[in-house]
Amino acid sequence: LCSQNEAIMRIKEGFVLRQVCGENIVTGEGLEHINFNKLISFNSTAAYLWKELTGKEFTIEEMARLLIDRYGIDEELAIKDSTNLGKAWIEAGIAEE
Repeated sequence: LCSQNEAIMRIKEGFVLRQVCGENIVTGEGLEHINFNKLISFNSTAAYLWKELTGKEFTIEEMARLLIDRYGIDEELAIKDSTNLGKAWIEAGIAEE
């Protein structure tokens, strides 16, 4: 069994990041993806990760490495933030393991 950090994740196809009125919003390209009860707004850090990871398989460690390389934060914080964000993406239905 993989640990949470080693699990392979992927952003689901059909979702795109768009800028709407200065906000980073993930939307579905097809009507079957749209749930207006769950519009997903990203801060600039989440938007950066989304852009870097779209179309790739990735792990929590790889997400954390991107945060460390870009923002210079420590590994413990990067793993914690990446784990929380990965869980949020899965719960929102925009990523899968």
